[in-house]
Amino acid sequence: MISVMVVDDHPIWRDGVARDLTEHGFEVRATAPDADAAVRIASAVRPDVVLMDINLGQSSGVDATREITMALPDTRVLVLSASGEHSDVLEAVKAGASGYLVKSASAQELVEAVHRTAAGDPVFTPGLAGLVLGEYRRMAEGPATDNPVPRLTERETEVLRLVAKGLTSRQIAERLVLSHRTVENHVQSTLRKLQLHNRVELARYAIEHGLDKE
Repeated sequence: MISVMVVDDHPIWRDGVARDLTEHGFEVRATAPDADAAVRIASAVRPDVVLMDINLGQSSGVDATREITMALPDTRVLVLSASGEHSDVLEAVKAGASGYLVKSASAQELVEAVHRTAAGDPVFTPGLAGLVLGEYRRMAEGPATDNPVPRLTERETEVLRLVAKGLTSRQIAERLVLSHRTVENHVQSTLRKLQLHNRVELARYAIEHGLDKE
């Protein structure tokens, strides 16, 4: 069972999301109304996924995301916000969020997003994934080297290229005729070798090294 924590300063929305997730088989370990409570409670209950609003009254969900992802590397943060502003999306991802979903998403889309986030896939409302990848390309410095990832195996590098192009683990498995579990093993091995925390950081690394263009 995937454990979840819901952070939102609107109690009716917060309780509604928690109830919907419980009805769909998730373990909602806690809820929180602000950034300080979110960081404190997440450290205590250690959920698999934190659903984080970024506008929390006087506090910032971006700051809470940064603190949680730094302190709890096994916990992934999925932003669930009313804002679809590009600046908010990029700030959240830079702070360590694994994905960004706007509140207009349906209950089924939210359930699927939580499952995918827990599995390690970056999840974005349609249109926002291209924004994030485009920003990473803009930030990339210098041309790709002849041997950009010397510590990775040939298969790990191949998987990394497809991660950089925005493919999910299941799509990569179909493309390379591998099992989903095998792809996940390659992703986790690559994360360890490169000392990264999630697939968003992995995609950024690959793009900065030009692997998305190969």
